[in-house]
Amino acid sequence: MKAVVFHGVGHIVVDEVDDPTLEAPTDAIIKIVTSSICGTDLHMLRGTMTGMRYGTILGHEAVGIVEKVGQSVTSVKPGDRVVVCSTIACGECVYCEAKEYSSCDRSNPNGPQAGTAFFGGPEATGAFNGLQAERARIPFADSVLVKLKKSVSDADALLCSDIFPTGYMGVEMADVKEGDYVAIFGCGPVGQMAIAVAKYLGAKEVFAIDVLPDRLKVAKQQGAIPINFEKVDPVEQLRKLTNGYGPDAVIDAVGIDAQRPHKGPATSIVGVVESVLEKTAGAPLAVLTGNHWQKGDGPEQVLQWCVEAVRKSGVISIIGVYPETEDNFPIGKVMSKALTVRAANCSHRKYIPKCLKMMEDTPFRPSTILTVFEGLENAVDCYKHFDKREPGWLKVELIPEAE
Repeated sequence: MKAVVFHGVGHIVVDEVDDPTLEAPTDAIIKIVTSSICGTDLHMLRGTMTGMRYGTILGHEAVGIVEKVGQSVTSVKPGDRVVVCSTIACGECVYCEAKEYSSCDRSNPNGPQAGTAFFGGPEATGAFNGLQAERARIPFADSVLVKLKKSVSDADALLCSDIFPTGYMGVEMADVKEGDYVAIFGCGPVGQMAIAVAKYLGAKEVFAIDVLPDRLKVAKQQGAIPINFEKVDPVEQLRKLTNGYGPDAVIDAVGIDAQRPHKGPATSIVGVVESVLEKTAGAPLAVLTGNHWQKGDGPEQVLQWCVEAVRKSGVISIIGVYPETEDNFPIGKVMSKALTVRAANCSHRKYIPKCLKMMEDTPFRPSTILTVFEGLENAVDCYKHFDKREPGWLKVELIPEAE
């Protein structure tokens, strides 16, 4: 079968690889109907998330049709249409019973202390082959696969695989309540989902901070107030728009590949020097030359802005990805402002039902942010466009060739 395969930092190939097989009684094999490229995939290619195993299939978002199941699988059967939870969880350990699926004790073969297991990630996360392929093996299928109603389109279900539940979790961790002011840093796919959920849960105003005009335009269409951080200082602007206090909650939907401002009132010479040091320390093995796979030049920029912008006694919710090498955080400012800080990998199995319910209750359809539809065989070119954040490349759907 065809699959998108990691061949090293800055190097991916659409390869012919062996079809997956059942390896445990709890496994299922699915035929992929549709998959997509996520910003997290770029972390591996850029080298900001280290430890990728050569030959790993990339991707952690997919909708598929069940083809085979192990003898212990009871919740799905061949022929069922399913969405795949990006994070892998056994469904039975003490953490899964508490719906803390991303902390599952059993799914990561590196042991209980190894952290979240997910598809298409580095050695520390499994490593499990991913979903940008024609077929995939799904471990712990009863927990990782969610059956879909006919009323849910493939495109909407695809965004329920990762980015919609991640955005939902980010808003929930931020304790967003009716009447709150909420600032969301990053208007990529996850940020767009967070905007929709914040509005759904009753936020009075949602502020969307980014620098890319097309992403800010989509945010505005969703009812958010766009803030371009190269035109205004985002911290000062947020205070101005919230009676001098700052938002009740801020969400970091960017992570380590954040960009610092290159012009405008938020720039500083000190910031340029600091970002070079941060960039080297956070991802020492990343790509250093060329036009592609360049990590962000302000890896701690969004965290700094979040701490500075949120009101005293406010909440910071971190859903942007940071590797373990990133260990700088302004804890002194956090303490002096009496802030609550929450960060997590998404427990998709907990949030996918909430996302499906939101679609039942409202006209919102997450697939509206899909901007590019391509065949799996064109994945490498799609990655290159997506990597450079080119206009019109907000979210890419990859569709395997029909057999």
